[in-house]
Amino acid sequence: MEIVTSWMEQGLQQGLQQGLQQGQAEGSQREALNYTLRLLRRKFGEFDSEVEMQVRELSVTQLEDLGEAILDFSTIADLTQYLALVS
Repeated sequence: MEIVTSWMEQGLQQGLQQGLQQGQAEGSQREALNYTLRLLRRKFGEFDSEVEMQVRELSVTQLEDLGEAILDFSTIADLTQYLALVS
């Protein structure tokens, strides 16, 4: 009985660890997305929902890169061109 309990505890611990890692990854994605969208709205005001959907599909790394690239954009066309390259 002790072996089964130990095995079950180990499985539970692994499940909790995986859940925590997944939650952290999702939180990082959400934070990067929200911050990037705020930057874009501040720079360009409201923009096309299609553009927003493209931004929402980016990975955390791509969102971070976009956050830096925003500094070089002058127009919304710069953003759409950038998105066409990374998508």
